[in-house]
Amino acid sequence: MMKLGMALVLSFCSASSWAAVDLGQFIRKDDFNDIKLSPSGKYYAATVPLEDKTALVIFTREGNKKAGAFVLQRNMHVNSFDWVNDERVLIGIAEKFGLLDEPRLTGELYAMNADGGEAELLVGFRVQGNGPGTRIQPKKVESVAAFLVDGLPADDRNVVVSTWPLGTMEPFTRAERLDVKSGRRVVAATAPVRNASFVTDNTGEVRLALGSGTDNISKLYYRDAAGTDWRLINDQMANGRIEVPLGFSVDNTLAYLQVRGEGKGPDSIVAWNPSTNARTTVLHDQAADPWSIIYRTGTRVPVGAQIMDGRHRSVFFDDGVPEARLFRSLEAAFPGQSLRITSSTKDGLLSMVRVWSGSNPGDFYLYDSAAKKLSFVVASGSWIDPDAAAVVEPFSFAARDGLKIHGYLTKSRGVTGQRPMVLMPHGGPYGIFDAWRYDRDAQMLAAAGYTVMQVNYRGSGNYGWEFRRAGAQQWGGTMQDDLTDATRWAIREGLADATRICIYGASYGAYAALMGAAKEPSLYRCAAGYVGVYDLPMMQRADARTARSLGNWSKDWVGEDQAALAAASPNRFADRIKVPVFLAAGGEDEIAPIEHTRMMEAALKRAGVPVESLYFSTEGHGFYTEPHQREYYGRLLGFLSQHLGGEKAK
Repeated sequence: MMKLGMALVLSFCSASSWAAVDLGQFIRKDDFNDIKLSPSGKYYAATVPLEDKTALVIFTREGNKKAGAFVLQRNMHVNSFDWVNDERVLIGIAEKFGLLDEPRLTGELYAMNADGGEAELLVGFRVQGNGPGTRIQPKKVESVAAFLVDGLPADDRNVVVSTWPLGTMEPFTRAERLDVKSGRRVVAATAPVRNASFVTDNTGEVRLALGSGTDNISKLYYRDAAGTDWRLINDQMANGRIEVPLGFSVDNTLAYLQVRGEGKGPDSIVAWNPSTNARTTVLHDQAADPWSIIYRTGTRVPVGAQIMDGRHRSVFFDDGVPEARLFRSLEAAFPGQSLRITSSTKDGLLSMVRVWSGSNPGDFYLYDSAAKKLSFVVASGSWIDPDAAAVVEPFSFAARDGLKIHGYLTKSRGVTGQRPMVLMPHGGPYGIFDAWRYDRDAQMLAAAGYTVMQVNYRGSGNYGWEFRRAGAQQWGGTMQDDLTDATRWAIREGLADATRICIYGASYGAYAALMGAAKEPSLYRCAAGYVGVYDLPMMQRADARTARSLGNWSKDWVGEDQAALAAASPNRFADRIKVPVFLAAGGEDEIAPIEHTRMMEAALKRAGVPVESLYFSTEGHGFYTEPHQREYYGRLLGFLSQHLGGEKAK
């Protein structure tokens, strides 16, 4: 293997040096998405992806026997699930409407018994009454979306949900107590601000509400108890801060808030005392934001957070808490990997642990704290060998203005030196970021023989509010410069062959790919855009039509000067692009309508630029069906092979 690796370093020669890429392993759905223990540990509940839907399957822990299942019709997916008691599960639904490659939440909540019985829609826009003349109508027939707020561990019958009235873009939400047997809902609180989410204390009382109006200014409200008035405790307009509530201390005297926009560094977590208004910082990492909150076992009491500084590490408010000792023990058992506790039994003796890395999509283990024993349960992608998958390595460098930029390099094991490279900017762009995980696109490209570079350019999440705001109104500007600087850094470091680099992305990443080819015509050998936006004035007009808040957000973050927006639109500068281009789009895409891609293709053809295209009229913002994915990735690999020399699909 080392001889092969050295040969490839010396010469990225022929297709015979690499096996053709088996697309099946990269587009195949995981065996399991998530697994959670029931409160007593009697059952596992697991989401299982099927061809055109996602099911929830209940297994007995002893013997792994199937106890029950919840499966809806085509394009309907179980998105979330939570045990309400040891015999009943609350289920949140997502549906593939054509808008997205991934299903989107419908706001419908079902409940089902562990044996599969009494499966019923409790709340959502498809709820129907018991018929005319029926005296008892526990379920309210109402066009709303509902989402779980608090599972109320001490209550086997009820949960707290937030309900969002449909038909208005800027609703005032409600917190309601939902009976998971009958579907009866009782209002617990009405939000004092539009688009509000709620946080309860440890008795299940709704105490905090976070929302914003059409101006997108964040406001956080607090109340002392049910029935008391809400009071404003943070206004982004007044102090520039956004404060996101995380939960309460065990005795409910402190509220924990994640604070962004205060200072120049990453977000911090503060403990706020409602009685004195005192704020005490309990966690602040100099490198990155809190990525995932760690709670006290069996509760919603925050005790720490995972930080993703290249790779994940756990940080606690107090290193003496039992959870800190548990995480240290688990981290020692899985060196070089990340982990998350998905669920625990009510007594805290058993925990379900998910373990993953850049080369491993995820394995599930059961941890017995009394016996201090880990038992393997199942792998998410059983056909993937983590020891053979490409390695993912974090990197950082200084951009031209000195700002520190982070990212990841994915490359086949054993290869070093200058390689043909694919620069793959993420979509979003704001608040989204590439993470240390198993990325199927990056792994596929590495299998074809490329080094893959993913860059968290300014505007990305995870590195503080100031870093995110640095990308505001910088489409085609400093955000694009970060990608250029990353490419040149890879060349200087001997990681990339300067004559064989392609830039490829989806959504905003597609915009960045075509803008990169226009701004740096000699830096890239080719460019590929997937479901992209290429004309900013057209995008902004669509944003304004969709909702006032989205229109205002677009002006704040993308810009409002029409001349400047046009000057940052790659379809207006097709004549500057000197390399071949591959474009793909879906006819049902409402985020990046297909017209963007057709306009980009037409402009390239007028400029004499070689361009290939692929359109599917029934696809949305990303291709959903396996045949379409196979054709798309086969065409993409063929395009890259033609211009960079890597492998094609089988």
